[in-house]
Amino acid sequence: MEVRNLVVLNREQAKGEIARVGSDPGGWRWLAPKAVHRVLKISGLTPRQANIIKQEMLGKGGDAAVARGVIDCSVERSEVLVMGTLKQLEALIVKLKMQPFGLSALSDQIKEVLTSLEGRKPFNLDCRGKILPLGTRTLVMGILNVTPDSFSDGGQFFDPGRALDQALRMEEEGADIIDLGGESTRPGHQEITPEEEMHRIMPALSRLVRELKIPVSVDTTKAVVAARALEEGAHIINDQWALRRGEMAEVAARYRSPLIIMHNQKGTEYSDLMGDMIAYFRESLAIAREAGIDRSRIIIDPGIGFGKTLEQNLETMRRLRELDCLGLPVLLGTSRKSMIGKALNLPAGDRVEGTAATVALGIAYGADIIRVHDVKEMARVARMTDAMVRTGAGVDVNG
Repeated sequence: MEVRNLVVLNREQAKGEIARVGSDPGGWRWLAPKAVHRVLKISGLTPRQANIIKQEMLGKGGDAAVARGVIDCSVERSEVLVMGTLKQLEALIVKLKMQPFGLSALSDQIKEVLTSLEGRKPFNLDCRGKILPLGTRTLVMGILNVTPDSFSDGGQFFDPGRALDQALRMEEEGADIIDLGGESTRPGHQEITPEEEMHRIMPALSRLVRELKIPVSVDTTKAVVAARALEEGAHIINDQWALRRGEMAEVAARYRSPLIIMHNQKGTEYSDLMGDMIAYFRESLAIAREAGIDRSRIIIDPGIGFGKTLEQNLETMRRLRELDCLGLPVLLGTSRKSMIGKALNLPAGDRVEGTAATVALGIAYGADIIRVHDVKEMARVARMTDAMVRTGAGVDVNG
């Protein structure tokens, strides 16, 4: 006799493992929810709400951790860690739906998170006429900065002709998207006017949209720049302030543009790093919804290197899977970042191997798109990682 553990991430994996032991197919549907365990963190509950959740979970064979003062109502609010199998949590949803005190609405949120954790289904994202297949393999976004001062490649592609040559090279090397930026966001950068940003990007953009077969994303925080770029034919907007500045949401809605929203903040203070990040994204998603932007056109970026210390960046990488609760594609931008430089004590030009490590880990933890400078090398890393972590990633296993 031997005992070993299994890693079961979702219902479909559970069904597969149950089938492998020879179980009757008729029981797979009933057994699978018992094989998947979830730990959900719920914030902002009153003692009454927390007590109800605790008792309901205990009654179903699960459990919930609550603040010490919940039982005698000596605290105003409590976070709750709900721990149980899918079967127990689905039963909790049914009971909460019948409860007062706002718990019915909470049950809908729990159901939404559980659905998201089952995995994102592959789909084709329409980028204003160009199609990106999301979820079947990791996509590669090539970074093209037409700036004099970007931290890694500032000044190299300021000339529109050189920018086009570089974009064509990245397309040949395996880029699925080109991300065009006209303003440096390196630490201590000087913000430029919309006019200057447009002066930098428009000559290159007009050539890129004519010559490239792949979509072009414009990396900007200014709504007027985004609008002008979309008029010129850009396919995606990459907003580093996640709709928090100006009328970016209205622009994205008007042009029906796919949208990348990045986590960002002034300073590095957090009460709960990933909890604060997820709350930030939910606020931006509410802004998008109010503007009429379809959720299916949104991609999220955890913002490695923005509003985070080295330790917080590394923690974000370790906990990347927690973004799965939002059910949205994830873009990861770690290429040559200071996180790598500080960890390895290397300048920007010597961070290829460090970038490769972050790319591989990021894909294993759920990233759908990687944003990189070194397209050829990172496309290979992505393909190899896909072969290990994505079922049916299109790799010839006999090659």
